[in-house]
Amino acid sequence: MSTPSLPPSLPAVIGSLPPTEVRKHLTAELLAGRAYPPAEAVDKSTTWLGDHDRRRTDEVRDLVEEAMDRYADNRTASDAWLAPRLHATLRLTRREAADAGIWAFLALRLAPDYVLWRFPPKRPKSSTEQSSEQVNAARFDGEYHTQAFARLWWTAELFRDGPDYRPVEVCCANQDMLGTTLRLDIARHRATARALVELLDRRTVRTGREVNALAKAVNTAGTTLLFEALADAGTTDAGAYRDWVEQVGVQVPRERLPEGPPDGSVPWESVERLLVLFERLFKEAPVRGKEAPEEAED
Repeated sequence: MSTPSLPPSLPAVIGSLPPTEVRKHLTAELLAGRAYPPAEAVDKSTTWLGDHDRRRTDEVRDLVEEAMDRYADNRTASDAWLAPRLHATLRLTRREAADAGIWAFLALRLAPDYVLWRFPPKRPKSSTEQSSEQVNAARFDGEYHTQAFARLWWTAELFRDGPDYRPVEVCCANQDMLGTTLRLDIARHRATARALVELLDRRTVRTGREVNALAKAVNTAGTTLLFEALADAGTTDAGAYRDWVEQVGVQVPRERLPEGPPDGSVPWESVERLLVLFERLFKEAPVRGKEAPEEAED
């Protein structure tokens, strides 16, 4: 699919679009990948977040362009590379990240080409036929676990182990872990998220069906409150997080993982405690397409 060119100039800082304005720009032409929203109209309805170095658009735009260039032949693989670097570049507080208007601004104004690249409409059957397929509008303006940019930022925030983004890479490398687990409340408990990723990293669970079965079993077995009682999720340090957010001029590395906020590291003993439970739950969980073990003869 050949996407149109972006406007020659982009706004200097990030903004937020109100829901009523977002809906105006989710046109059939956009969702089919044939036209971007009019830049002037989007800018006019944007609430700008302020002239602050950590809210500049150029670094985010450069990052997105590099992701599309690096992973031109494997779009899904870009998630594992982009998620930690997007998180480290944007430097948002959780309150800011809860503003859906910010994510809509990124998708509609700063990088609609990325959204169409990552989640393209299906190709038409012939070169002369316009495709009736459309991008899911939720990729531009959806829940945090579906919207193109929000899903990456929140995965990095919920699955990082303090400053260590490696669990984020592991999570994003499996689309079922990213797509299924992120939307569950259990992902908000850091020790639970860390244990789920560890089972994936150890290849205890491998296939998408196994990941879905594990997530369903863990989610059914207990609530976040139960897992908090079983395993300490570690302490958060609001001051340390705020200091990290306020850092400016930090170059986010491309060839190695950046460092995340120095708070929220999970005690390994908590992870181990949950691993024992989750491994047992997984052994008992029904996996679609997997044959049940034969019963022992008397």
